[in-house]
Amino acid sequence: MEAVLVSAATGALRSVLEKLATLLGDKYKCYKGVHGEIQFLTDELAAMHAFLLKMSEEEEPNEQDKEWVNAVRELSYDMEDSIDDFMQGVDDKDNKPDGFLEKIKHSLRKLGKMKTRQRIGNEIQDLKKQIIDVGKRNQRYKTRHVVFGTVNLSNIKNVVVDPRALAIFEHGSKLVGIDEPKAEIIKLLAEGESKQEQTKSLSIIGPGGMGKTTLANQVYRDLKAKFECRAFLSISRNPDIINILRTILSEVTSKGYPDTEAGSIQQLINKITDFLADKRYFVVVDDIWDVVTWDIIKLAFPMTSLGSIIITTTRKNDVAESCRSSFSGAIYGIRALNMVLSRQLFHRRLFKSNEDCPSHLERLAYQMLKKCAGLPLAIIAISGLLANRERTEDTWTAVEKSIGRALERNPTIEGMIKILSLSYFDLPPHLKTCLLYLSIFPEDAIIQTKNLIWRWIAEGFVHKDGKHTAFELGQRYFNELINRNLIQVAHTNRFGKVKSCRVHDTILDFIISKSIEENFVSLVGVPSLTVGTQRKVRRLSLQVDDQGKSVIPTCLVLSHVRSLNVFVQSFEIPSLDEFRRLRVLDFGGCMKLENHHLSNIGRLFQLRCLILRNREITELPEVIGHLCCLEVLDIRRTNVKELPATIVNLGKLVCLLMPDCVKIPNGIAKMQALEVFNWVTVFKQTSNLLHELGQLKNLRELVLGLRIYSSRDDDTIRTLEVIKVIASAVQSLSRQNLRSLTINDGRNFMQRFLCSSTPLSLQSLKINFSGCSRVPNWLGSLVNLQRLCLQLNEVRHDDICILGALPTLVDLILKRGPDGLTRISYYGFNFNYSKLRISGDVGFPCLRQFYFDAYYYPLHLMFEVGSMPRLDKLTMAFCLDRDIEDGVFNFGIENLPNLLILTCIIASGHMYKAAKAAAERTAKTHPNKPTLFCYSS
Repeated sequence: MEAVLVSAATGALRSVLEKLATLLGDKYKCYKGVHGEIQFLTDELAAMHAFLLKMSEEEEPNEQDKEWVNAVRELSYDMEDSIDDFMQGVDDKDNKPDGFLEKIKHSLRKLGKMKTRQRIGNEIQDLKKQIIDVGKRNQRYKTRHVVFGTVNLSNIKNVVVDPRALAIFEHGSKLVGIDEPKAEIIKLLAEGESKQEQTKSLSIIGPGGMGKTTLANQVYRDLKAKFECRAFLSISRNPDIINILRTILSEVTSKGYPDTEAGSIQQLINKITDFLADKRYFVVVDDIWDVVTWDIIKLAFPMTSLGSIIITTTRKNDVAESCRSSFSGAIYGIRALNMVLSRQLFHRRLFKSNEDCPSHLERLAYQMLKKCAGLPLAIIAISGLLANRERTEDTWTAVEKSIGRALERNPTIEGMIKILSLSYFDLPPHLKTCLLYLSIFPEDAIIQTKNLIWRWIAEGFVHKDGKHTAFELGQRYFNELINRNLIQVAHTNRFGKVKSCRVHDTILDFIISKSIEENFVSLVGVPSLTVGTQRKVRRLSLQVDDQGKSVIPTCLVLSHVRSLNVFVQSFEIPSLDEFRRLRVLDFGGCMKLENHHLSNIGRLFQLRCLILRNREITELPEVIGHLCCLEVLDIRRTNVKELPATIVNLGKLVCLLMPDCVKIPNGIAKMQALEVFNWVTVFKQTSNLLHELGQLKNLRELVLGLRIYSSRDDDTIRTLEVIKVIASAVQSLSRQNLRSLTINDGRNFMQRFLCSSTPLSLQSLKINFSGCSRVPNWLGSLVNLQRLCLQLNEVRHDDICILGALPTLVDLILKRGPDGLTRISYYGFNFNYSKLRISGDVGFPCLRQFYFDAYYYPLHLMFEVGSMPRLDKLTMAFCLDRDIEDGVFNFGIENLPNLLILTCIIASGHMYKAAKAAAERTAKTHPNKPTLFCYSS
């Protein structure tokens, strides 16, 4: 992956500088008349680059500076386009023709290529003239001290997500100020509660940033177990009604979204009402912006006599009143936090649980909190701003003065802008760019973390430093934005890693305004925004308009678009010939996308990232092999069954994400840039392909599927042969760069595979849907292993000893295997109801998170004194039988000295309330009083 950097502040200037340096090399010296011009461009642009970086720190530049900055930034993109054309033409020339006919064709093309090189030379002359003209309009940049080059990434620390930042969004039972309003709402809903009562509603109203969504979500979590059907969905300001109704149908029926038929609005309403007619349901509709939208959605909820509940949240009084009057309902006005609660929220983000605010900063903290006027989003933004600064009086005084009295005078959205502006200008240039890029996503979108990071890389926002991969640096950028509270955690996996995020509406409004101001992103389909035709479109986001469609205005020139992102299902797909500058192409879930639409994709020579998510795509065209710059290919949600043979020509491909059951052509050993391969269905491949897999020297993340697909694969001889080959490949990869291995669907012969391979370098090992009879002995040799997920049919004390001896293990998931009752064995003897005792002698010196899933069976677990000394997060899934003795949890949780979070997932039953009460008592008596979550399965 090229070490280039594109940013919102400097456009493509840095990328241009590096490409100009390449053009000054030996390969291009033969192009007379060009070399000297390139040197001139380099010198001028280096000074401009330094000036733009300086200007990016100015919060309110004057109009002259703004105009000049915009002109240079736009010019940088045009320059990169011209340089790419030039370099592409030279590279084409270097491809020598083979064969008589090819030589004839080559000769016929020579005249055209000479004209092309002449045109490129003219373009460079034109760019030189433009630079001179721009410089004359503003001479000041020539006097600035020039400092440019690569960012010193050696000084970037290994940024991880701050657990205090996660706590704000994740740990519901300790969310500041949530208990009282939650109890009040539950009481309102419970008044006259009866399963024979008619459907009732409650609307939570308040301004943005007050925590309406958080409050509704906590009520939903507490009550949902009582209802047969449940749904929680968010509505944007520009709603797609059909998509909303499909989401409701998907959630109440527990079907996947793709499994629900689209249909018309009336058809979907009929399906939902018919399904819910005889069921008790609980639905939360979050963030409704207008009465018209509610008037349609409410038709899907039948008025039954089963005690169903509907909760809505809104910022508008007329919407709240409409929701209340539609059913037997009430309105709940959310309140701002008082000073005591404001201080708790502020301290929770900035200080450790046992740490107080330094006395010399208390006055400044009080002044800042007073200005926040009890608005949670404002408090979180301020604390995020201070979290990365020194705790000195001068530093905090500067922030306090910068805030002004905006929120104190106007504790609403407008007052938030000042604080968000402070947080934004506190970011280094690369983080500003990554944050602004989030403006391409629709309101309320759930954004997948890995998908976002790969997009950043493809756009040129992340660059390697020689010590870390681009993805590792991108992960650090993402974590930093989480830590600064500028993006919110949406979902985490069982290891506690952030899987997806979202952007608060108010923050989204802010970054959209900045993106439009800098011509960084253009949005089509957002009613309140109009795409300007006077500027070239660089990044295009197609969203849903009032009719649920999106149409590209005919006046837009598409030849300069670098990123096309489609977030609408109904979309007239233009020819890809119009998008020859594309770096990122994401067609989203566009329903009209078919195979023939990709026929010209081979002409997108600059394409770095291609994301296809439509089931109508069943094959990739052969011309995909022409995409010499492609780095990310994601076809996981397509129906592609076989990759074209030309795929192996993608020498820069770093990440290949595929659905299950795809046949891969031989020759992948040529794809030496590959770092992520997900997933390889082993029994669909040739033995030669599996051999080649072991030759991918840079592969660091691999997902294997070991499911058997035909009776032929059931043959023992073939099975052993395949297992031997793939085990050898994994062994070879582990001696190079393989760090993460995931194995799916190997239940028939997982033990054979595990006994055939010892991947010593692994840091992460996940074995899913594959019950193992026991932990293989070689697992104890994985001295670098940090994350482990295993499914075991039987857990022995010896197995626990092997796992406990792993010196670097931080996250452990043990799940019940698919083959019958989980049995706990102690010293090799089976006792169905004996406790598996984990003592201090077992080890686990570094374990921080432990997830133990016994499914619908008793837990059989006991923590003794000294066990898991650093464990701070424990999750247990089990049934109630024999796991509660005398009204207490008899698991020895009190012997876990560092425990902070306890989650219990308990099989539904008549004893659930008693189990929850027992868990609450156990948590309260623990010295740390850990945060407790209880869910019914």
